[in-house]
Amino acid sequence: MTNTTNQPAADAALQEKLEDAMIPGYQVEFDPLEAEKAGAFFEDALSEQDAEESTADLLDLVAPDDTKEG
Repeated sequence: MTNTTNQPAADAALQEKLEDAMIPGYQVEFDPLEAEKAGAFFEDALSEQDAEESTADLLDLVAPDDTKEG
């Protein structure tokens, strides 16, 4: 938990991270408390593995049966 005497510094650091996050391609890491303060949410979308597995379905759309590697 952040000490209240350090709160202004923590808020300034969070603000700087949020500004950095707006730079395309720049990856900013947030600790759990910072993420919560920034309004982050629980990610319930597809997992990376599920997303990779879903691309197998695309093969049927782009490659006819006789041209698939096997």
